[in-house]
Amino acid sequence: MSSPKYWREMPQRYRLEAIKCKKCGKVLFPPRLVCPACQSREFEQTRINNTGKIETYTVIRVAPSTFVDQAPYIVAIVNLEGGVKILCQVADCELNELKIGMPVNLEFRKIQQEGEDGIICYGYKCVPKL
Repeated sequence: MSSPKYWREMPQRYRLEAIKCKKCGKVLFPPRLVCPACQSREFEQTRINNTGKIETYTVIRVAPSTFVDQAPYIVAIVNLEGGVKILCQVADCELNELKIGMPVNLEFRKIQQEGEDGIICYGYKCVPKL
């Protein structure tokens, strides 16, 4: 992810900010300009819950160059409480322990290091709920 894009997305990444449609109540994460459900353009800020369940997952064995040192790693679609679904990496869990429906929490972790200067990009990863 490029540094400018990373900086633009900081509020939603760090505070899990989403928007809620004033017309139909649909919560959108990441935020969009138009509600896909009712085409409204009127929203209010909201925060999404950091707990949810794994809906499905896959194991990345051949990773992109920026993540090659982490391979193999798990990426999951997590259905958060409140109905928002996100795609994120699973941390602190072995593949044989992972199950669909497993409760997880979102935590902020290092995602990658970028460029010669080593800019560290943080984001959310899910970890099994204890």
